[in-house]
Amino acid sequence: MRTLIFDCDGVLVDSEAIAEGTLVEYLSHWLPDLNIDQALGQALGMTTEDILRHLEALSAHSLPDDATEQVDTAIEARLARELKAIDGADMAVRGISLGKAVVSNSRRSRVLASLASTRLAEAFGEVPIFTADQVTHPKPDPALYRLAASQLGQVPRDCLVVEDSVAGVTAAHAAGMCVIGFVGASHVDAEQPARLTQAGAWRILEHMHGLEALVNEWQSSANNALP
Repeated sequence: MRTLIFDCDGVLVDSEAIAEGTLVEYLSHWLPDLNIDQALGQALGMTTEDILRHLEALSAHSLPDDATEQVDTAIEARLARELKAIDGADMAVRGISLGKAVVSNSRRSRVLASLASTRLAEAFGEVPIFTADQVTHPKPDPALYRLAASQLGQVPRDCLVVEDSVAGVTAAHAAGMCVIGFVGASHVDAEQPARLTQAGAWRILEHMHGLEALVNEWQSSANNALP
Protein backbone atom coordinates (compact mmCIF):
# COMPACT_ATOMS: atom_id res chain seq x y z
CA MET A 1 0.00 0.00 0.00
CA ARG A 2 1.27 3.46 -0.87
CA THR A 3 1.88 6.12 1.77
CA LEU A 4 0.98 9.80 1.96
CA ILE A 5 3.59 11.71 3.96
CA PHE A 6 2.99 15.17 5.42
CA ASP A 7 5.51 17.69 6.61
CA CYS A 8 4.12 19.35 9.74
CA ASP A 9 5.06 23.05 9.96
CA GLY A 10 3.48 25.01 7.12
CA VAL A 11 1.60 21.96 5.81
CA LEU A 12 -0.54 20.64 8.66
CA VAL A 13 -0.22 23.59 11.04
CA ASP A 14 0.16 27.27 10.20
CA SER A 15 3.29 27.69 12.29
CA GLU A 16 5.90 29.15 9.97
CA ALA A 17 4.73 32.76 10.32
CA ILE A 18 4.98 32.37 14.10
CA ALA A 19 8.43 30.83 13.87
CA GLU A 20 9.61 33.45 11.40
CA GLY A 21 8.35 36.31 13.56
CA THR A 22 10.16 34.91 16.58
CA LEU A 23 13.38 34.43 14.62
CA VAL A 24 13.21 38.00 13.33
CA GLU A 25 12.73 39.31 16.88
CA TYR A 26 15.75 37.47 18.27
CA LEU A 27 18.09 37.67 15.28
CA SER A 28 17.54 41.38 14.65
CA HIS A 29 19.00 41.93 18.11
CA TRP A 30 21.78 39.34 17.87
CA LEU A 31 22.85 39.92 14.24
CA PRO A 32 22.08 43.60 13.60
CA ASP A 33 24.16 43.79 10.44
CA LEU A 34 21.85 41.41 8.51
CA ASN A 35 18.55 41.95 6.74
CA ILE A 36 16.90 39.14 8.69
CA ASP A 37 13.63 39.10 6.75
CA GLN A 38 15.46 38.66 3.46
CA ALA A 39 17.93 36.10 4.81
CA LEU A 40 15.22 33.96 6.38
CA GLY A 41 13.35 33.66 3.10
CA GLN A 42 15.96 31.22 1.85
CA ALA A 43 16.32 29.28 5.09
CA LEU A 44 12.81 28.40 6.25
CA GLY A 45 12.17 24.67 6.38
CA MET A 46 15.60 24.00 7.86
CA THR A 47 16.04 23.17 11.54
CA THR A 48 16.38 26.09 13.94
CA GLU A 49 19.99 25.11 14.57
CA ASP A 50 20.81 25.08 10.86
CA ILE A 51 19.05 28.40 10.26
CA LEU A 52 21.05 30.03 13.06
CA ARG A 53 24.32 28.52 11.86
CA HIS A 54 23.60 29.70 8.30
CA LEU A 55 22.80 33.28 9.34
CA GLU A 56 25.64 33.55 11.84
CA ALA A 57 28.06 32.72 9.02
CA LEU A 58 26.77 35.74 7.11
CA SER A 59 27.24 38.13 10.01
CA ALA A 60 30.17 39.81 11.73
CA HIS A 61 28.47 39.05 15.06
CA SER A 62 28.26 35.83 17.07
CA LEU A 63 25.18 34.16 18.54
CA PRO A 64 24.83 33.19 22.20
CA ASP A 65 25.86 29.64 22.99
CA ASP A 66 22.26 28.74 23.85
CA ALA A 67 20.71 30.57 20.90
CA THR A 68 18.95 27.50 19.50
CA GLU A 69 17.35 26.64 22.82
CA GLN A 70 16.30 30.24 23.43
CA VAL A 71 14.64 30.52 20.03
CA ASP A 72 12.98 27.09 20.12
CA THR A 73 11.60 27.73 23.60
CA ALA A 74 10.20 31.09 22.52
CA ILE A 75 8.67 29.64 19.36
CA GLU A 76 7.04 26.79 21.24
CA ALA A 77 5.58 29.17 23.83
CA ARG A 78 3.94 31.17 21.04
CA LEU A 79 2.73 28.02 19.27
CA ALA A 80 1.01 26.87 22.46
CA ARG A 81 -0.95 30.15 22.51
CA GLU A 82 -1.50 30.91 18.83
CA LEU A 83 -1.21 27.82 16.64
CA LYS A 84 -4.01 26.82 14.25
CA ALA A 85 -4.35 23.94 11.82
CA ILE A 86 -4.05 24.67 8.12
CA ASP A 87 -7.53 25.20 6.69
CA GLY A 88 -8.80 21.89 5.32
CA ALA A 89 -6.01 19.78 6.80
CA ASP A 90 -8.27 17.84 9.16
CA MET A 91 -10.68 16.91 6.37
CA ALA A 92 -7.83 15.97 4.03
CA VAL A 93 -6.23 13.69 6.61
CA ARG A 94 -9.53 12.00 7.44
CA GLY A 95 -10.78 11.76 3.87
CA ILE A 96 -7.82 10.13 2.12
CA SER A 97 -7.59 6.38 2.64
CA LEU A 98 -3.85 5.90 2.06
CA GLY A 99 -1.52 5.03 4.90
CA LYS A 100 -0.03 8.19 6.36
CA ALA A 101 3.07 9.46 8.14
CA VAL A 102 4.52 12.77 9.30
CA VAL A 103 8.12 13.76 8.51
CA SER A 104 9.25 17.00 10.14
CA ASN A 105 12.44 18.99 10.61
CA SER A 106 11.18 20.11 14.03
CA ARG A 107 12.01 18.28 17.22
CA ARG A 108 9.59 15.52 18.17
CA SER A 109 8.16 17.31 21.21
CA ARG A 110 7.09 20.25 19.02
CA VAL A 111 5.43 18.03 16.43
CA LEU A 112 3.48 16.11 19.08
CA ALA A 113 2.39 19.33 20.78
CA SER A 114 1.35 20.92 17.47
CA LEU A 115 -0.74 17.94 16.40
CA ALA A 116 -2.33 17.66 19.83
CA SER A 117 -3.20 21.36 20.25
CA THR A 118 -4.82 21.55 16.80
CA ARG A 119 -6.57 18.18 17.30
CA LEU A 120 -4.95 16.81 14.17
CA ALA A 121 -3.62 13.98 16.32
CA GLU A 122 -7.24 12.77 16.51
CA ALA A 123 -7.54 12.86 12.72
CA PHE A 124 -4.34 10.86 12.24
CA GLY A 125 -4.72 8.33 15.03
CA GLU A 126 -1.63 6.19 15.55
CA VAL A 127 0.54 7.66 12.81
CA PRO A 128 4.31 7.15 12.38
CA ILE A 129 6.19 10.39 13.07
CA PHE A 130 9.78 11.01 11.98
CA THR A 131 11.69 14.07 13.19
CA ALA A 132 15.04 15.79 12.70
CA ASP A 133 16.48 14.43 15.93
CA GLN A 134 16.52 10.93 14.39
CA VAL A 135 19.18 11.72 11.77
CA THR A 136 22.58 13.38 11.68
CA HIS A 137 21.69 15.43 8.60
CA PRO A 138 18.08 16.70 8.47
CA LYS A 139 16.31 18.29 5.48
CA PRO A 140 17.40 19.36 2.87
CA ASP A 141 19.45 16.15 3.12
CA PRO A 142 17.27 13.16 2.10
CA ALA A 143 18.30 11.06 5.13
CA LEU A 144 15.08 11.66 7.09
CA TYR A 145 12.89 10.64 4.16
CA ARG A 146 15.04 7.60 3.49
CA LEU A 147 14.69 6.62 7.13
CA ALA A 148 10.92 7.03 6.93
CA ALA A 149 10.66 4.87 3.81
CA SER A 150 12.80 2.16 5.39
CA GLN A 151 10.83 2.06 8.64
CA LEU A 152 7.51 2.21 6.81
CA GLY A 153 8.58 -0.70 4.62
CA GLN A 154 8.05 1.37 1.47
CA VAL A 155 10.10 1.96 -1.64
CA PRO A 156 10.43 5.73 -2.21
CA ARG A 157 8.42 5.72 -5.44
CA ASP A 158 5.38 4.54 -3.46
CA CYS A 159 5.49 7.61 -1.20
CA LEU A 160 3.73 10.89 -2.00
CA VAL A 161 4.98 13.83 0.08
CA VAL A 162 3.37 17.20 0.86
CA GLU A 163 5.99 19.87 1.61
CA ASP A 164 5.93 23.66 1.84
CA SER A 165 9.65 24.56 1.82
CA VAL A 166 12.52 24.35 -0.62
CA ALA A 167 14.47 22.33 1.96
CA GLY A 168 11.64 19.83 2.34
CA VAL A 169 10.93 19.44 -1.36
CA THR A 170 14.65 19.05 -2.05
CA ALA A 171 14.95 16.33 0.60
CA ALA A 172 11.94 14.28 -0.49
CA HIS A 173 12.76 14.60 -4.19
CA ALA A 174 16.37 13.50 -3.57
CA ALA A 175 15.03 10.49 -1.67
CA GLY A 176 13.17 9.41 -4.81
CA MET A 177 9.67 10.42 -3.72
CA CYS A 178 7.00 12.33 -5.59
CA VAL A 179 6.43 15.73 -3.95
CA ILE A 180 3.50 18.12 -3.86
CA GLY A 181 4.51 21.70 -3.09
CA PHE A 182 1.96 23.24 -0.71
CA VAL A 183 1.61 27.02 -0.81
CA GLY A 184 -1.51 27.58 1.31
CA ALA A 185 0.08 28.68 4.60
CA SER A 186 0.05 32.30 5.76
CA HIS A 187 3.81 32.82 5.39
CA VAL A 188 4.01 31.98 1.67
CA ASP A 189 4.94 34.69 -0.84
CA ALA A 190 4.15 34.90 -4.55
CA GLU A 191 7.51 33.45 -5.61
CA GLN A 192 7.22 30.23 -3.59
CA PRO A 193 5.42 28.11 -6.23
CA ALA A 194 8.29 28.72 -8.65
CA ARG A 195 10.88 27.92 -5.97
CA LEU A 196 9.18 24.64 -5.07
CA THR A 197 8.81 23.65 -8.72
CA GLN A 198 12.49 24.34 -9.30
CA ALA A 199 13.35 22.24 -6.23
CA GLY A 200 11.51 19.26 -7.72
CA ALA A 201 7.81 19.56 -6.83
CA TRP A 202 5.56 17.52 -9.13
CA ARG A 203 2.47 19.65 -8.55
CA ILE A 204 1.67 22.84 -6.62
CA LEU A 205 -1.26 22.79 -4.17
CA GLU A 206 -2.85 26.05 -3.07
CA HIS A 207 -5.46 24.64 -0.66
CA MET A 208 -5.86 21.33 1.14
CA HIS A 209 -9.26 20.89 -0.49
CA GLY A 210 -7.41 19.94 -3.66
CA LEU A 211 -5.19 17.28 -2.12
CA GLU A 212 -7.46 14.30 -2.72
CA ALA A 213 -7.60 15.02 -6.47
CA LEU A 214 -3.79 15.14 -6.66
CA VAL A 215 -3.51 11.89 -4.69
CA ASN A 216 -5.89 10.24 -7.15
CA GLU A 217 -3.92 11.62 -10.10
CA TRP A 218 -0.66 10.32 -8.62
CA GLN A 219 -2.12 6.88 -7.97
CA SER A 220 -3.57 6.69 -11.49
CA SER A 221 -0.25 7.74 -13.04
CA ALA A 222 1.64 5.20 -10.95
CA ASN A 223 -0.76 2.41 -11.92
CA ASN A 224 -0.52 3.27 -15.62
CA ALA A 225 3.27 3.18 -15.40
CA LEU A 226 3.27 -0.43 -14.23
CA PRO A 227 4.29 -3.02 -16.85
